[in-house]
Amino acid sequence: MPSNPTSKDKKVQDDGKSWESPLESLRAQQYLIRNPNVKDPGYIRQKANKKLWVRERIAALLDPDSFNEVGSITGKPVSNEKGDLESFIPANAVIGWGRIRGRKVFITADDFSVRGGHADGGIAGKAQYGEVLASSVQTHTLTHDICIIDPCFENEGSAGQWPTSLHTLVSDLERKVRLLDGSSGGGSVATYLNIGATYIPGLAGLGRSMDAMAAVPVASALLGPVVGLAAAKAALSHFTVMVKGLSQLFAAGPPVVKQATFEDLSKEALGGWEIHATNGTIDNVATSELDAFQQIRTFLSYLPSSIFQLPPAISSSDSPTRREEDLISIIPRRRARPYDIRRLMRLIVDSDGNPYKNDTSFFEIGETWGRCIVTGFARLNGRPVGLLTSDCVVNGGAIDALGSQKAARFLNLCNHFSLPVLNLVDQPGFAIGSMAERTATIRHGASALAALYQASTPIYTIVIRRAFGVAGGAFADPDDGANIRVAWPSGDWGSLPLEGGIEAAYKRQLEAAGTPEAREKLMNELLQKFEDVRSPLKTAHKFGVEEIIDPRDTRPLVCDWVAHVYDHVLPQLLVRKQNAYSGDGRPLVGHGVKL
Repeated sequence: MPSNPTSKDKKVQDDGKSWESPLESLRAQQYLIRNPNVKDPGYIRQKANKKLWVRERIAALLDPDSFNEVGSITGKPVSNEKGDLESFIPANAVIGWGRIRGRKVFITADDFSVRGGHADGGIAGKAQYGEVLASSVQTHTLTHDICIIDPCFENEGSAGQWPTSLHTLVSDLERKVRLLDGSSGGGSVATYLNIGATYIPGLAGLGRSMDAMAAVPVASALLGPVVGLAAAKAALSHFTVMVKGLSQLFAAGPPVVKQATFEDLSKEALGGWEIHATNGTIDNVATSELDAFQQIRTFLSYLPSSIFQLPPAISSSDSPTRREEDLISIIPRRRARPYDIRRLMRLIVDSDGNPYKNDTSFFEIGETWGRCIVTGFARLNGRPVGLLTSDCVVNGGAIDALGSQKAARFLNLCNHFSLPVLNLVDQPGFAIGSMAERTATIRHGASALAALYQASTPIYTIVIRRAFGVAGGAFADPDDGANIRVAWPSGDWGSLPLEGGIEAAYKRQLEAAGTPEAREKLMNELLQKFEDVRSPLKTAHKFGVEEIIDPRDTRPLVCDWVAHVYDHVLPQLLVRKQNAYSGDGRPLVGHGVKL
């Protein structure tokens, strides 16, 4: 990064020989841009709303002194009558390269203090540049007939080497982060007067945003009112985080909505966090801007820099052979009783602190929406995995429309970036009733089933309690036997839950019982009759479940599994992904087709 003068008035006499004088002019302009004008109304408004300035945000997100700006003097210099530089009106987007936890990332950050991020306060092409650059995969040709053993490890012989074109491709691909505030270069009617005409709106880089998502992780932080184009960018991300009480998201803001629908709403009532954190538009909620940045840093720490690399492993002080005594009794013997699924997960995954506290590697994604399903990232012996399970305290764990969307989105994310999935099954089936039908539960449920079945990333399934009906079958056997599946002794499964199934199968006998007491007695007799056959050991006798394990052995078993898939399975998946791309870098198959 170029050094700045101590003041904007510093000048170097042009000797006509060196380039020091032009460079000093460059530094003077950079100094004005990189230091806020505290008298500027836009900056004053930003601070009055208790928001960080754009460059404060970049500094808080990235590793110290790692930002290398692109387009550092994009904007309009303002000179006095003598031609001396007095001020500078920058473009309302700051872009460039940086590092997060030592790994390279491209960042685009909206400057709401300049025309609220609207297009008439920007310079054509700058906001789109980051989207184009992040998708530079499209400019390289891939080699299709080479075997890659494992690009993340040193290998001897030609089989372990990257092809030249692929090596170039991977070095150019980096993760992308957007800091959204305003319309992010979206349209404003004031632009019509500036250019003297109206125009047919273009995608403004959204096409390349989708290209970027096909190759690299994309994360977005919503740091103010995010509207129009910026809202679309937020949705076109692998991870979005919204700041409680600070950010809102909507297709059009309150003035436009009032004109169109006559609804007089505040920004918060129209698109605040309580709306979008529960409908699945955004993934996570942060308590502050700094919390949002930390969540993005954590999210990216589990993902590779591109789909052509393995997720990054780290060292862990937590023993892979740790056995937790509490796991033997964490599932209640009374089947109707709930338990804490997050505590169960914490006892299995890496914990370099205290596994009984929230001091583990588990990073939850989507906690506030689709709450019957729990998803997130974690590590097993330092290796990243995706975690998928149900929460029995929310509607008994039955999967509804939002839970189905959440599961499908998460599984597609893990599959896309080659994260193995630890699948803990306690699935009583699809939600039922009039509300379930109105919200198209079975339609969205089918998407979750398809995501499970079509996933090519390894899945380790543990049936910890229930697996009933179509949903239970899909979650408990996501690939018709191609992946590893075991069960705990608390397993309970079938086409229907036993209690409800008896009601259906013995309806006439129960109705003919005469009195409520007689009916209850008959029901208990039938339940007792079926109790013996519902034991998971009976299923194991017929090889209906491959193995029943001691819950205390769960961590050692899954740590051994994940070591195997990182060493032997995932590298081959990378080869297949490489071969699935055409000569121009575009995928030959979609997310829904196994690679």
